[in-house]
Amino acid sequence: MAAASSVSVAPDRLERFVTGIIAAHGSAPEEAAEVAQRLVEADVTGHASHGVTQVEVYVNSLRLGHLSPNRHAEIVRDEPPFLVVEGGFGYGQVIAREATDLAISRAQSGGACILALRNAHHIGRVGAYGERCAAAGMIGIFFVNVVSRAQVAPHGGARPRLGTNPICIAVPATDRHPPFLLDLATSAIAANKCRIAVAKGETVAEGLILDAEGRPTTDPSVMFGQPQGALLPFGGHKGFGLALACEILAGALASGLPSLPDNLRPGRVANSALAFVIDPARVSGPEWRSLTDAVLDYVLDTPAAPGFDRVRVAGQPEAEHRAAAAASGVPLDPGTLAALTRLGAEQGLDLAELLGP
Repeated sequence: MAAASSVSVAPDRLERFVTGIIAAHGSAPEEAAEVAQRLVEADVTGHASHGVTQVEVYVNSLRLGHLSPNRHAEIVRDEPPFLVVEGGFGYGQVIAREATDLAISRAQSGGACILALRNAHHIGRVGAYGERCAAAGMIGIFFVNVVSRAQVAPHGGARPRLGTNPICIAVPATDRHPPFLLDLATSAIAANKCRIAVAKGETVAEGLILDAEGRPTTDPSVMFGQPQGALLPFGGHKGFGLALACEILAGALASGLPSLPDNLRPGRVANSALAFVIDPARVSGPEWRSLTDAVLDYVLDTPAAPGFDRVRVAGQPEAEHRAAAAASGVPLDPGTLAALTRLGAEQGLDLAELLGP
């Protein structure tokens, strides 16, 4: 496949452009700005699969009636430590942020909150909500299911049955280290990374995807054919077990909307979550911080293996991506740039404003 180059865009220009597109499709200015900010933030932190490439998906969901602008988190049950929140298929960046803030407030007063978030549209980078927990001094643990087209094969299976079902664990900053932020999909690769690879004319590494016959391949285009291929879970049976746990905890227990064939619709994207927000001060005395520092110091002091410059822990790669984006801009793959160009033109937005010096 012939490779196509990316274009780098200043984050603030990209955010304004995306805000304009979302506002033009019915969102209030505050909602449009928040969704755009979260999408660009995903790109800035190195999670392009959850960044502005999603704008085209959102517009399609709006046109099909699967996404409702200007919705807010609705409390269904508030019986501490349990909090159940309905999203009404509103923008997930708004719904999940509001739900997380409600859970943080309850954990601050009661020590812990068990949050069930139902029926949000795509909530984007789950780490954003883990970061909010950590910034408030709380531990956040999120299990999320994805209702879209099935994309991930069970371990040992040849056909897709599950979503990419992410997990996030966030721990507040300690005396010597920034917050620990583990944010991962349970698939070996994010589906949109396959789309980006196709747009760039690239292959993917071995051991990540299967073709439509269940055979290993490095060609990401199999994920967009009919019949489609399948992503593999990371770590074989271990990643599969975690993906299935997300489906049970978030899809079945928290929301009643697991990723089953009857719940799938063309163009539909939905996330639900079961989250635990915990005040560490209620679990342990202040020594947990020094002990956590000791663990991180010990691990980070590991000599680097051949091919690596040093050991990194969760949260450090995102910080490095932020610094790179501030210096050089956000890289947009050709497919994403083309989609933004088209969607912007439909609303009379000036592409020169996006790409200008």
